[in-house]
Amino acid sequence: MQADPVKELKLQNESKIKGSSQLVSLIIIFVVIAVIFIIFNFITDGKFLNPSNMAVVFSHAIYPSFIAWGIVFLFACNYTDLSIGGVLVLGAFAVNVFGNWWGYPGVIFGGVVAGIILITFNFSIFAFTKVPSWIAGIALAMIYEGIAVSLKFHPVAKNYVDVQLDESFRALGRLPHSAVILAIGFVAAYIIYNRTTIGLNIRALGSNTEVARVLGIDIIKTLLSVGLICGVFIGIAAFVLESYIAQITVKTGLTSMYMVFQPLATVLLAQIMQKRINIIIAVPICAFIIYAIFNLLTILAVPSGTIQEAFLGFFVIAFGIIGRRGYKGIVK
Repeated sequence: MQADPVKELKLQNESKIKGSSQLVSLIIIFVVIAVIFIIFNFITDGKFLNPSNMAVVFSHAIYPSFIAWGIVFLFACNYTDLSIGGVLVLGAFAVNVFGNWWGYPGVIFGGVVAGIILITFNFSIFAFTKVPSWIAGIALAMIYEGIAVSLKFHPVAKNYVDVQLDESFRALGRLPHSAVILAIGFVAAYIIYNRTTIGLNIRALGSNTEVARVLGIDIIKTLLSVGLICGVFIGIAAFVLESYIAQITVKTGLTSMYMVFQPLATVLLAQIMQKRINIIIAVPICAFIIYAIFNLLTILAVPSGTIQEAFLGFFVIAFGIIGRRGYKGIVK
């Protein structure tokens, strides 16, 4: 059967128009950001746009971008995993162990493999049980925190996990290496989410599970694929974060969930922007904006641990409200 040339031309024109519209939207977003940053710089007497400060802002936005990309895939299939912070801690432990043993291959291997194993395990529970993902996620967060504490204080294990990553193997958390990793992650996330069958299946599953099943989509396989993809991004976030800070702090009492809030705010803001630009593109932009705001608060001596966390909570609620404005139906 020959393709309809008129239809093909129409599709090409629509694609060009959409691409041009996204480019214009990107330019407008960058102009708005530039104006806001100039205001921030004026407020801080020139401290905000100092090159060294901008490098810090950019560096701190990299690992949340990977967590946020993972959350994008989670949200795309209508699941929520609140154990990601616990996975990051255990992933950082694996980075320390294998990094100090094998160098850079161990750094990458430890983070990515830990992320894949733990997040895929999470999705196995989501897929094969009737427990709501947010409830299972809280329970898993408690389990992972307990495992982390046990490892930290175990007489043998603590000699491997409760140590700093060797200084000679920490370049992946610093510019320009971390920027290269971000670029690679962006290309991978964009292609998987927008240009692959699994990306289409994930979004179809999130839209309507029953319709997806009727269309022949393997629900279990798709969910496990989400776990694998998300696990890779969380694992990368783990080794970038650990390479940057050298030694992660063990979290208890569900405080590991706090590590998810900034990436969550990033995703919620990206969902607002996705009306104009692709959500995968929006994620690193939003991560940069959010950390820039907290950097401004720090420069202005707004206390961290109290007022800054209140701002973060406000952002999560505000972005969630704006992003769901006009949405019809039940918000899960």
